[in-house]
Amino acid sequence: MVLIGVGVDVVHIPRIASLFQRRGSRVASRILSAEERAQWELLPTSDLGRRVRFLAVRWGIKEAAYKAMYPVVRPTWKELTYRGLGDDPARTKPTLVYHPADASCCSKVGKTHISVSHDGDYVFTSVIVEKPANVP
Repeated sequence: MVLIGVGVDVVHIPRIASLFQRRGSRVASRILSAEERAQWELLPTSDLGRRVRFLAVRWGIKEAAYKAMYPVVRPTWKELTYRGLGDDPARTKPTLVYHPADASCCSKVGKTHISVSHDGDYVFTSVIVEKPANVP
């Protein structure tokens, strides 16, 4: 396995809560892919904590993924989709899907390995990105 990079990020959940209070759903519109946005819309609006955690996890994963992929590719927020274990009971580990606007970027990125941990007011994320098998 040859790596493109490793990225990590720490998100302070109260910071995301503050951002959400100031900007509302515009935050979600800016950082979530279409698939994530559909999941976001299904969350109860009355459960602010759950909605903020949802945003914080995706924020952290996307920041870590960008750090792991740069400078080979420069993904935008919406080109990355996080699929957690709760999204599909058959899934055995969380996944990250990269669907770039420029299809040629797909061949530059191989398998991704991700980890998300929550502890109190923090979300810790790490992403490891492999080179594709066919690239020397």
